[in-house]
Amino acid sequence: MRQSRRRLLATFVGVAGGLAAEPVLSSALAFQRPPQPIPSPNAPNPNYPPGLNNAGVNPNEEKEAKAVDPQRQKDIRADVQRLYELVGELKDEVEKTDSNSVFSISVVKKAQQIEKLAKRVKDMSKG
Repeated sequence: MRQSRRRLLATFVGVAGGLAAEPVLSSALAFQRPPQPIPSPNAPNPNYPPGLNNAGVNPNEEKEAKAVDPQRQKDIRADVQRLYELVGELKDEVEKTDSNSVFSISVVKKAQQIEKLAKRVKDMSKG
């Protein structure tokens, strides 16, 4: 009987201690600051003055860089025209091919030519 009284008394003391400590713990959590976000290393610097992002670049140089070379434009247009012709030829060859058979080597080679030419046009367009 003594052990059960001791156990009961210890339980009451533990519960009372927990209830007494709860306001202290909750007030400590209330004063905790919310976590601050970590800025991205790729984000623009908020301390950098606005409008000075390209301070060292001459505006005339920027216009010259944007100007497209006329020869490059002619090359791109010629390549796009050739690309259009190759795609038409490939379409005709595929339509002639029986759908139950395997594509011929010429169809595969033409598709590879189209891929190379399209990549060239893409690279030339980027600059």
